[in-house]
Amino acid sequence: MNPTFDLILRGGTLVDPMTQRHGVADIGIAGGRIAAIEPAIGGDASAREIIDVSGRIVTAGLIDTHAHVYQHVTGRFGLDPDMVGVESGVTTLVDQGGPSCMTIGGFRHFIAERAQSRVLCFLSAYLVGGLEGHLYPELYGPGQTNIEHTVRAARENADIVRGIKAHAEIGGVSRWGLEVIRIGKRIAREAGIPLYIHLGQLWPTKDDTPDIDADEIVRELVPLMEAGDVLAHPFTRHPGGFISTETNAVHPVVWAALERGVTVDVGHGSHFSFDMARTVMAAGIRPYTLGADMHGYNVRVPSATDLADRGRNPFAGVAPFNLTNAMSKLLYLGMGLDEVVATVTSHPALMLGMADRIGSLQVGREADISVLELHRGRFEMTDNSGVTVQAGEMLAPVFALRAGRRHDATSPLIPAVA
Repeated sequence: MNPTFDLILRGGTLVDPMTQRHGVADIGIAGGRIAAIEPAIGGDASAREIIDVSGRIVTAGLIDTHAHVYQHVTGRFGLDPDMVGVESGVTTLVDQGGPSCMTIGGFRHFIAERAQSRVLCFLSAYLVGGLEGHLYPELYGPGQTNIEHTVRAARENADIVRGIKAHAEIGGVSRWGLEVIRIGKRIAREAGIPLYIHLGQLWPTKDDTPDIDADEIVRELVPLMEAGDVLAHPFTRHPGGFISTETNAVHPVVWAALERGVTVDVGHGSHFSFDMARTVMAAGIRPYTLGADMHGYNVRVPSATDLADRGRNPFAGVAPFNLTNAMSKLLYLGMGLDEVVATVTSHPALMLGMADRIGSLQVGREADISVLELHRGRFEMTDNSGVTVQAGEMLAPVFALRAGRRHDATSPLIPAVA
């Protein structure tokens, strides 16, 4: 007799904010799709393989909303997509600004179609995309954009292009004001997709420019954003974030933006600050989505032979992290497990306009599933400001299923749980 299932995940604690499921259950998988979710699959049911996941957390495949995986084309900045993705327990990656209207074809052919992970992107508003991680500011002015071409590229690649990426920060404003943001907003509006804005200083200010008021940038920028757009790096340690340098409180325009449907993405990266996170969250702002923002300058790439040179880069980081480590930091900051899981499952699925396909454990859907271990003890976590905390819980990936195929969490980028 043919088995009913290819695989059964037995006895895990299912956490699915989209369906409000939180409890022990079995998942039966057949033909790469979820075929059954029941308290205990038994009776005549049989499977080619049964994996005991009791005591572990089982979620919809994790979605990293801020990845940099346009490997080779973006130079040392881009990481191997599967090292960041399925080999780290993450089934879906959203590359933020790596490909542009000129390079989206290569991104599709060499990255999205070849990776075992599902790879999407927010298309860069700039013609050069994320070359060397936006290292050269002179490449990112309004003269280095093309609205018509970028809108066309977004529409023609709508299956993988889910938004537009631009930057709002002191270094850029010192050169050309906020014109690039207005261009990015026009591109996003004409393409019918969200605009994702980097907050916090990225480039040094222009030498012959008077001091730029970081607060004024936020006051001018945020009113341009509409429902569905995304403000990134709310916990940035750099000037120009959610907290006013004048009042040490959240900008009123940020509150107004959140009220009209703009969302907040924690692009962890080299930006994350525990102190800033405490201030922002104490004010009542909760992250909506969570991206790791790992790239070739802020993690230790196993094959790299130029570590000293990478360490001198302005985008370098010192604190080891990945997506589950970033999730653990949100737990430490007082968010509940279900709320944290929502930031990497149901919420990003909605942000991407893909809630009918990903971000939830439902019968009939593709079997994109992440299995995590919640360790309890004493764990040290550090941010890139040098602040170290002691946490009582730490999430770590065990394995992921992508379309029913198992990928163990073997990435060397996963921080040790010790």
